[in-house]
Formats: sequence, structure tokens, C-alpha cells
Amino acid sequence: MNALDKALLRRCVELSEEAAASGNHPFGALLADREGNILVESGNIEVTERDCTGHAETTVMRLAGKKYSKEFLWGCTLYTTAEPCCMCVGAIYWGNVGRVVFGITERQLLELTGAHEDNPTFDLPSREIIARGQKKIEIVGPSADRELQEEIISAHRVHWTKRK
Repeated sequence: MNALDKALLRRCVELSEEAAASGNHPFGALLADREGNILVESGNIEVTERDCTGHAETTVMRLAGKKYSKEFLWGCTLYTTAEPCCMCVGAIYWGNVGRVVFGITERQLLELTGAHEDNPTFDLPSREIIARGQKKIEIVGPSADRELQEEIISAHRVHWTKRK
């Protein structure tokens, strides 16, 4: 994970904070091209849009699929605060994004949310899902930057504690 990856993950943290402030869950994702230009970004919209598929990553993929070819998307990177769930990995896979960078693992998220009914988290690493497919999508994460991880964890700790 390089400096650009960390900077774009920090933008995802901002998106997750915006999502939480608007009443959604604290997740943020964006899609960047090879040069690091942000093409599409979104926070979680599940609550406000009443859309069970409104995860940040899936929303980004829906928007990106309408604007860019699959060939172009293969050269892009999807950045996200937390490791994509199995639904979001499916959207990334079928959308043909070639690289994913995430901040914290699905297991770390599960430890934060527990058995919260608003976020029934899978303990299923994205690498396992991708390994069963036919594409060689590069998965980078979790971030080794403790400060960045703590920013993400803190947002979830606050959010899920308030919702108990």
C-alpha cells in the first residue's frame, strides 16, 4: 500500500463520516483510475434510500458501470474503508475492477458490530471469494497504517455503540 492508496482511503473515511452524519452506516468507497483520479465516490446509502444493496462499494460500482467500459474498469482501483462483503465483492467482480484496497478487515468489522441486526456481518474474507473466481483481482489490505485503521475503527465504534 503506497502513499496514494492511503490518501484515497482517507477520502473514504471522510465519505463514511458523511454517510453516518446523514443517517446511514459509516462506510465510504471510491473508484480511482491508474493515476489516482477519483472517478466515482459514495458513502453508504442503505438507510436513507431504503435499499438493502446500498453499500458504498455496490453504489460506486452501479454508478461506474453506467459511465465506464469493463475494459477501462479493469485498470481502476476501488478503495473502501472496510473489506468488501460478499455482495460487494460480487459487484466488483462482475463490474471488472482489477484492484481493491481496504482499510480494515471484515473480521475487525464483525468485532465492532457484534450481532447488531442492522449489520449482520459475514466473516468471509474477500480474498477467499476472489480466489474462487476466474479473475486475478488484486486485493490490498488491511492497511498497516495504525492511525488510519484507528480512524476507521473509531467511526464504527461510535456508530454501533449509539445504535445498541
